[in-house]
Amino acid sequence: MARTKDPAIRVLLIERAAHMLRSREPITLRSVVAGTGLSTMAVYTHFGSMDGLWRAVRQEGFTRLAARLATVPATGDPVRDLAALGAAYVSNALANPDLYRVMFDVGFALEDPAAADEGLLPLIRAAERAREAGRFRGDVEAPALATQTWTVGHGLASLVTAGPLPREALAYGPELLVALFTSNGDDPAACRRSVDGGWVIS
Repeated sequence: MARTKDPAIRVLLIERAAHMLRSREPITLRSVVAGTGLSTMAVYTHFGSMDGLWRAVRQEGFTRLAARLATVPATGDPVRDLAALGAAYVSNALANPDLYRVMFDVGFALEDPAAADEGLLPLIRAAERAREAGRFRGDVEAPALATQTWTVGHGLASLVTAGPLPREALAYGPELLVALFTSNGDDPAACRRSVDGGWVIS
């Protein structure tokens, strides 16, 4: 008879494995379940194998990122929305530092490789809306600008969650985004208002 899968146990094992990876602790089938009250069978029940666990760990990072980005509503100010999505990216990294570290470890496969690309789609849509609204030049390529916005968030998140920068360095985000957006045609004063309104780290 197949064993029943418990979502809470799945999350527990994923978060424990991510923490161990980030802490560089030796990881074995037994060490993952040590101290949890679970048997090694729990790994097989929920993931099929240790490789399955690694795939699930990396996937969970992108799943939580997508969920966080989905909380950012589209407003009448697409530049604000683009800044808000960048801030949401950073907020997700701060809330899930262990999973964030593993998300970009290409030594582990993903359960759903398309999920990584889908995380960029909300930024592309916001960039397209901003271009259509005349905030950016007509020749601005939305995917490129979305990627550059993601790069700003990723750089700050990586340097703060893994060191060496303190959390206060996140205040550089608005300056970097204003420089990026104005170089793509946005009005400096309007851009500053939009970015300041969107860059809220929670």
